[in-house]
Amino acid sequence: MRPSSDSDLHPQSNLRGSLFMAVGMASFTINDAITKEMSSEMNFGQVMLMRGVFAMLLMAALFLRQSRVRKLSSAMVKPIALRVAAEVAGTIAFLTAIVHLPLANTAAIFQALPLAVTLGAALFLGEAVGWRRWLAISAGFIGVLVIIRPGLVGFSQFSLYALLSVVFFAVRDLATRRIPAQVPSIFVTFVTTVAVMVMGGLILFPLGGWTPLSGKGVALLALAAVLVLIGYQCVIIALRSGDISAIAPFRYTALLWAILLGYLVFGDVPDAMMTTGAAIIVLSGLYTFHRERKLARLVAASASAVPPEGV
Repeated sequence: MRPSSDSDLHPQSNLRGSLFMAVGMASFTINDAITKEMSSEMNFGQVMLMRGVFAMLLMAALFLRQSRVRKLSSAMVKPIALRVAAEVAGTIAFLTAIVHLPLANTAAIFQALPLAVTLGAALFLGEAVGWRRWLAISAGFIGVLVIIRPGLVGFSQFSLYALLSVVFFAVRDLATRRIPAQVPSIFVTFVTTVAVMVMGGLILFPLGGWTPLSGKGVALLALAAVLVLIGYQCVIIALRSGDISAIAPFRYTALLWAILLGYLVFGDVPDAMMTTGAAIIVLSGLYTFHRERKLARLVAASASAVPPEGV
């Protein structure tokens, strides 16, 4: 009987990671809908601040219960610092877009993130990308242009903020893969939440100042904090669980949630160009993941091949 290998664990790890990614996307999308709803009462800087306060209270309870408080110097590990900086910048860009654009449009542009991660891995991490995946990446970004429609009727400058958030979040995801395995996911979530909360406080007054909270606002922001915390944890665990090519396609469940919530909550109906662009992005991303999985299997099969005796 041959000993078990890491590859034997991949189906279970990938299933676990996929489920965490799907839950994370649902959490983030519902949070986005809450943020858009709350934008009629307050600026998004206040949303970031208050959401962070509620999340901090929840995490403080987790830290005390698990006795896993670490020195803040641990946050200075380069991948964590890069991840946090990219998360803060991406959050500001994304919230700027989501306040001014239909939920589904912002979510559709955001679906280019897996393609941007593949592009970044090729350019900065030295991962091999064949011509088929380069074509898929190019097609995906053409889909983004179809949604943004630069120079045409319906173009909004806020679409560019959504695209900018994709760039920052791609950096975040690439940095996440470089975080040492011994660093707990809850600690990464804690540092990220603190940074986003502090930035919300810094931009609060430039964006218009403090608005008194209603009972509804407090309840929704508390719910948003829980959802963000769940989302952060789920995505971090997902990215560290298995093969990114198997897990990343489940990001696209966010688009389904965004279309549904956009229609039910805000009455937004996606137009033909948004639907076409979103379809191009999703199909390009799925093909990219298919190619990555196929190549990974070929590499695994080659590595596990046992040469005949006497060779």
